[in-house]
Amino acid sequence: MQLELHQLTKAYGRARALDGVSLTLPPGRIVAVIGLNGAGKTTLLRCLAGIVAPTRGEMRFDGEVFRRSRLDLRRRLMFLPDFPVLYAHLSTLQHLALMLRIYERDTAGVDEAILAALGELDLLPLAEAPLGTLSRGQAYKAAFAALLAVRPELWLLDEPFASGLDPQGLAVLKQHARAAAAAGATVIYSTQILEIAEKFSDLLCVIDRGKLAATYTREELAALPPTGPDSLEMRLRQFREPSP
Repeated sequence: MQLELHQLTKAYGRARALDGVSLTLPPGRIVAVIGLNGAGKTTLLRCLAGIVAPTRGEMRFDGEVFRRSRLDLRRRLMFLPDFPVLYAHLSTLQHLALMLRIYERDTAGVDEAILAALGELDLLPLAEAPLGTLSRGQAYKAAFAALLAVRPELWLLDEPFASGLDPQGLAVLKQHARAAAAAGATVIYSTQILEIAEKFSDLLCVIDRGKLAATYTREELAALPPTGPDSLEMRLRQFREPSP
């Protein structure tokens, strides 16, 4: 899925969580969004997911203007916050079935996809367990299993590497994200972990005080020295919390 953002702005009163963000992302990319706390990363993902409406600006998905009312476009994406919102009384299987109905993907052959996702994420023993009894990492796995079963064209992941996933879960996430991007999907995730953003992205976007402050392609990241004044870490030190 190709994304085009044109002067995307989201204001809460006088405060601008996003301030004129413009960006074009071709299909098949893994995009890392980094920035300080409160920089606007989560707001950007929520706007892309249709959870909040921008104050100004425009988003286009494959050339079509995206609005919250466009359920057809929203079914082509899935947003996973670091603490997924789940119905505590539902079992893992019931949650997957609900998401598949919402996304209109409950078709022939989906059972195999569900079993494969649960098996990879070590959730088969917990398939009938209420979601409210799961640990944080297990609950995130259940939400991620639904994403794998739905197979959206746009992944929106808020801090997936701080979600409580164990090493196995993180490996599965990376493997499937790469496969999805290779098949033409777009994967956008936020993170505070610079080392992950450097190694696990085709494009790194720096958000600072609501603005798109810098972008680095995979090739540009590879060309930066690991240490010294021109390293990525040193370049990012200019983005600091404002003085009180």
